Amino acid sequence: MSASTGGHDNAPDLSIVVPCYNEEATLGALYDRLVLACAAAGDIEVEIILVNDGSRDHTWPAILGLCERDPRVMGVDLSRNYGHQLALSAGLSLSRGQRVLIIDADLQDPPELLPQMMQLVDGGADVVYGQRRERAGERQFKKLSAAGFYRLLQHIADISIPVDAGDFRLMRREVVELLNNMPEQHRFIRGMVSWLGFNQVALPYDRAPRSAGQTGYPLRKMVRLGLDAITGFSTAPLRFATYLACSFLLIAIALTVYDVVALIFGGTVRGWASLFLVLLVFSSVQLFCLGMLGEYVGRIYIETRRRPLYVVRELYRAPVAARSGLGNGRNLVLEAGS
Repeated sequence: MSASTGGHDNAPDLSIVVPCYNEEATLGALYDRLVLACAAAGDIEVEIILVNDGSRDHTWPAILGLCERDPRVMGVDLSRNYGHQLALSAGLSLSRGQRVLIIDADLQDPPELLPQMMQLVDGGADVVYGQRRERAGERQFKKLSAAGFYRLLQHIADISIPVDAGDFRLMRREVVELLNNMPEQHRFIRGMVSWLGFNQVALPYDRAPRSAGQTGYPLRKMVRLGLDAITGFSTAPLRFATYLACSFLLIAIALTVYDVVALIFGGTVRGWASLFLVLLVFSSVQLFCLGMLGEYVGRIYIETRRRPLYVVRELYRAPVAARSGLGNGRNLVLEAGS
């Protein structure tokens, strides 16, 4: 089933895509603030797409409640937890709006910036992305590691990816259609949008702490997202492996010279240098290089399998929305970019 809906006759002015993972406690406040932000943005037709990414709490029943409360809300229930980027991809593939806002459910990114984003798009921007000035409520380790990662990625990536910018952004329909047609399995949405180009404008803001609940991005997921970003937009690690191998080769040459000199003057125990040389150079460099190659080869293998990015277990929208062609549906496999 193709998820592209850019040519829908009844396309709303704005789609809001929200990936949700264990966000039962925040959904009510999220909905209220989104409605107020949309009202402040003017007389526009809106749809809100809430994607349940295999939550373990009562996020899905809460989404269903919002769907019954407001026919502009559509619930998307994925068959399991696919991760933030694939849940976001699912929502983007179902969006119909002439403009699409991406925002997380934790309310760290303020919906109240929507009117400013809309004005910037009216002024000619194709993408308006939020750029964080402050990150309130986050631990120092996360702040420092995030700042370091963004700057490392900007330095080594083959394209320019803005620093301190997450997925919070407003995009024109044309950009969303191109993004939906990109077939990557390991997806780093903010990098993919940067790769597309167009006129992209930053909107600085201060990021708030979570309004409720706990983060769905522990260190393990952050590391995996970082690997997806680096391997998806840079071959620098492969070059680094080569540089590292050359460095260890120089160390090996220096140790060899030292060993020869020590043997001549009788100042060493026979055999230790050779053993140290083998362990230090060949084992370390080879394993490191194999690990780097393995990351890229593994991603090539995953890409060639061409499995669906995600499986949607259920779509739900209030019956009044059935006339627009997005009524209830179950057990649908959606392949973004098919």
